[in-house]
Amino acid sequence: MIDSKTQRVDFLSSLAERKSLGQHVYETLKKAIIHGELRPGERVAESRLADAMGISRTPVREAFHKLEREGWLEHQPNAGFFVARLSREDIEETFGIRAVLESYAARLATLKHDEDDLVALHGKIQEYQRHLDAGDLEALPRINTEFHDLLYSLSRSPRLIRMINDLRDQIYRFRMMILKVPAMARQSNEDHKLMLTFIKKGDGDEVERLVRVHILRGQEIVLKQFEAEGMKLDQYTEGEQRDE
Repeated sequence: MIDSKTQRVDFLSSLAERKSLGQHVYETLKKAIIHGELRPGERVAESRLADAMGISRTPVREAFHKLEREGWLEHQPNAGFFVARLSREDIEETFGIRAVLESYAARLATLKHDEDDLVALHGKIQEYQRHLDAGDLEALPRINTEFHDLLYSLSRSPRLIRMINDLRDQIYRFRMMILKVPAMARQSNEDHKLMLTFIKKGDGDEVERLVRVHILRGQEIVLKQFEAEGMKLDQYTEGEQRDE
């Protein structure tokens, strides 16, 4: 006979396993969206994913609903789940907010940094250049992100950094698109070198201006890439049937 304590332990163990599976599905799907493996408007089939991962549909459904709450997936009645569509307004809003927050953080970093703080920034510029010269574009988004994280940490403003980090996943998503363009990959590091030069001079105005230009240049590339791919940013992929 199984006592109540054993039943409770089994129940909690089962619940933890289900949550772990749900978290795994959530992280896998979110990463695929951020890395562009799943495109805006692309349908994500619940049963197909569950079968492919060899799990039940319950943790998949839970992951889908979490991604929906966070704005990564959208549910259409009688059609199923789709990667959240992107409009021109979505992209422009994200980059506009970034331009304001990150340029201000760079200004504060220029005013508040210590000389020793710049060693790590210089190291990231060199690391990025080595990978760029080797043609290793895959490593660039990570190094680029680390450079910007270091730069904004010098603002000494935890609240501002938290606000920037609220957009972190969206920023990384777009950064991957931008740095796949060789000319932009090169330009990005040239901008970083110039940022460091202005920071050393204590020129907050120029650093703030350059970061704003740097970000809005990326916005143009993202919009052009969507248009070049013939994607309709405000519509879902048509012709899909609901997954039952």
